[in-house]
Amino acid sequence: MQYIVRRSNKAPDLSPNADLSSWNAAEVLHVDQFRPESSSHHPITDARLLHHDKTLFVRFDVQDQFVRCVRDQYQDLVSSDTCVEFFLKPKQSAGYFNFEVNCGGTILLFYIEDPTRAPNAFFTKFTTIPWEQGQLIRIQSSLPKRIDPEITTPVKWQLTASVPLSILESYVGPLSPLSGQTWQGNFFKAAPETSHPHWASWSPITGPLRFHQPQLFGDIQFE
Repeated sequence: MQYIVRRSNKAPDLSPNADLSSWNAAEVLHVDQFRPESSSHHPITDARLLHHDKTLFVRFDVQDQFVRCVRDQYQDLVSSDTCVEFFLKPKQSAGYFNFEVNCGGTILLFYIEDPTRAPNAFFTKFTTIPWEQGQLIRIQSSLPKRIDPEITTPVKWQLTASVPLSILESYVGPLSPLSGQTWQGNFFKAAPETSHPHWASWSPITGPLRFHQPQLFGDIQFE
C-alpha cells in the first residue's frame, strides 16, 4: 500500500463541518479492509493528509451508524468507542506513534518501540505522550464529546487533526523538511463496544485481530 501526502501552500480548514475545498489537493485514502470478525455494518471511511511547514494535517470523513463514545479524558481507552486511528512510523530505525481518537475527539497517544504484549502493561516498550505535548494536537469533531445511548440511525461525521512535528521529533529526532521522505503507517476505523462492532484498516491486517503490527504498515510518501 502507498499513499502520497501532498504539500499545501497553507493550512487547510480544520473546522469539522467545513467543505472539502481546502483539502482538494489531498489524495483520498480508503479505510475499507474489514476484518472477518466485523458485523454487517461496514461504514465508509475516507482519510486525507496534507503537510505544510512543520505540521501534518489529517481529516477523516465517515458515513456511519450505531455510533457510541463514552471516553472523554486524555489517554482514555478510546479504541473501545466508535473511533478512527492513524499509526505513523517516521523512521525505519525508530518506533511508531498510535494516534487513537474517538468520534468525540478524545485522543490516546503513545510512542511504541516494541508492540509485543507484556504482562501488566500495554506493550513491552512504549512511552505515554504527556498532556503537555498531547494538548498541542488540535482535534475537532462534528459530533459531541460523549454519545450515550448509541446513535442507531445513519450519521455522517468528520474529524480533523493538526499534528506539530515537534512532538514526534522529541522521540525520533529531526524530521523537517518532510518533502521527499517516506514513512510507514496505517489507518483504522473501529467500534468494538457498539451494537454492530467492526474493525477496518487501510493496509490489510492479517493474522490475529491486532492493529499493532508495524510489519504490515503501508508506505506514506511526502511530496
